[in-house]
Amino acid sequence: MCGIVGYVGDEKATDILLDGLEKLEYRGYDSAGIAVRHPEGAIEVIKEKGRLSNLEKLVAEAAPQGTEGIGHTRWATHGESNQLNAHPHHSKGDRVVGVHNGIIENFAELKAELTDKGYTFYSETDTEVCIDLIDYYYRESGDALDALKHAKAAIHGSYALAILFDDRPGEIWVMRKSSPMILGVADGRAYLASDVPALLKHTRDVYYMDDDQMATLSRDGIQFYDGEGHPIELELTHIDWDIEAAEKGGFDHFMLKEIFEQPVVIANTLRHFVDTNGWIRFKGSHMTPDFYKSFDRVHIVACGSAYHVGCVSKYVMEELARIPVDVDIASEFRYRNPILSEKDLVIIISQSGETADSLAALREAKKQGAPTLAIVNVVGSSIAREADRVIYTVAGPEIAVATTKAYSCQLLVMDLIALDLAVTLGRIDEARVQELLGELKSIPRKMDAILKHHEDYKAIAQHYLNDEHMYYVGRGLDYAACLEASLKLKEISYVHSEAYAAGELKHGTISLIDEGTPVIGIATQPALSEKIRSNLLEVKTRGAAVFTLVMEGLDGFDAIGEITTIPAIDPLWATSLSVVPMQLMAYYVSVGRGLDVDKPRNLAKSVTVE
Repeated sequence: MCGIVGYVGDEKATDILLDGLEKLEYRGYDSAGIAVRHPEGAIEVIKEKGRLSNLEKLVAEAAPQGTEGIGHTRWATHGESNQLNAHPHHSKGDRVVGVHNGIIENFAELKAELTDKGYTFYSETDTEVCIDLIDYYYRESGDALDALKHAKAAIHGSYALAILFDDRPGEIWVMRKSSPMILGVADGRAYLASDVPALLKHTRDVYYMDDDQMATLSRDGIQFYDGEGHPIELELTHIDWDIEAAEKGGFDHFMLKEIFEQPVVIANTLRHFVDTNGWIRFKGSHMTPDFYKSFDRVHIVACGSAYHVGCVSKYVMEELARIPVDVDIASEFRYRNPILSEKDLVIIISQSGETADSLAALREAKKQGAPTLAIVNVVGSSIAREADRVIYTVAGPEIAVATTKAYSCQLLVMDLIALDLAVTLGRIDEARVQELLGELKSIPRKMDAILKHHEDYKAIAQHYLNDEHMYYVGRGLDYAACLEASLKLKEISYVHSEAYAAGELKHGTISLIDEGTPVIGIATQPALSEKIRSNLLEVKTRGAAVFTLVMEGLDGFDAIGEITTIPAIDPLWATSLSVVPMQLMAYYVSVGRGLDVDKPRNLAKSVTVE
């Protein structure tokens, strides 16, 4: 959940490190720090609790002049948020200085062993233990690669580590396991980061490290090593992202910018996966007819908003392809001892491709021999590399912690998979396929129509600024949409909200409804229209303040309470439209409450620890 940056070259390191950390602020953090090697060789560590601006003030006062260093933004896992626990950490005498993302699961045992060897500790972190462990092995051998190799063998858990050795100027050493590490090169300079946006300003040529690999960065380039310390070569990847995609582009927040980008990224996704003849093509992903016919059940596994994509996809895939679909939260799937075989397709959905529980679920599925498919946004991420097949969404970099455009692209990709599967299995005729594809192609235009009325949702949001509880209700696909709507509100506005299948209200939840309780209904499914109207009327008669998002053409909801509409579309695709007003409402409630929309408390973009 943290950010790592590093640089070695001939330019002032502090400027590059601080700029990189700023680009990673979206990941969530509670302290920040840098370590810079002075020209005479000494390593200076500067760190501070709180926002990056606090660190910048200290750096301006100290003004370190070195041209190599590492930096970190920390989200507390071991020990409270304070200056001592902030990264970078150092060993006794500053022989080894390092930063770390991940969790060292056996840090208590390692700490006890190191204590027996005479080490003392100034922080509560697992990272300091890791740095001292590397120091111990380095003192034993005097060889940096050997020290990392032995430390790697002793450590249980996840890590992306960037290390400076006091007697090895001009070098940064790194190793990773289950936590992202990306290295970049450009004309006598080398860079490292935990995510691509920190590198784009300086280079577009990057390497993605795999688990158990190590590397050393210098002005001469990057040398990679396998887990045994043998030199290896990695493939250089060129990043095509537009740098402007990582900037706000005139919007007040990244989240609002990314909401407004959805028509463009959905259009791009459609162009990418649907050819001019109307055929769905998952280029390079090996989604062949033989593959589709090789499984008879689908398991969708994900976390957070990606899990909600799975909930929608279950309805769509079962309806179109008539194949059973299970949806699991990754942290539950991996521990429930799932029953899998080569006839079960496991689909892992993750924006970052580094989500720890989803990665563990993927590995469990592979262990049991089930074929795996990854739906991810980040090229070269761990889940993408380890899955049997991968489809990359075309969302581009998403900076705000609360996902919007990545969710929409994931949803569209899953819709296309459902259609492609239905065609291959002969469950749908060509006329219906083209009808549904035509409706999918209308989504960008209809999203634009919704976004043109964004001020309406700003006005609606004003009614909820002082509410502390809110309920979302729907049926079928609308219930799945409510799950995401509720999450969006709670994660950025801190309003307690819950999503319920409307038919469940009578089974206990309706007892929570009293005078003025806000209830938001979503009604886009004609076959369930009468049912959801009845449910909303039930809560209205008990005093609820009802507001309903209705698809054009469905009548009778204005008699129950306030309504707003979305353009008519085939009900199977309605969630792609209904999510946009819900995103806008959550955004404007958060803004109206004076909160930091892009960096909600306690949350981070990429959840790389359990």
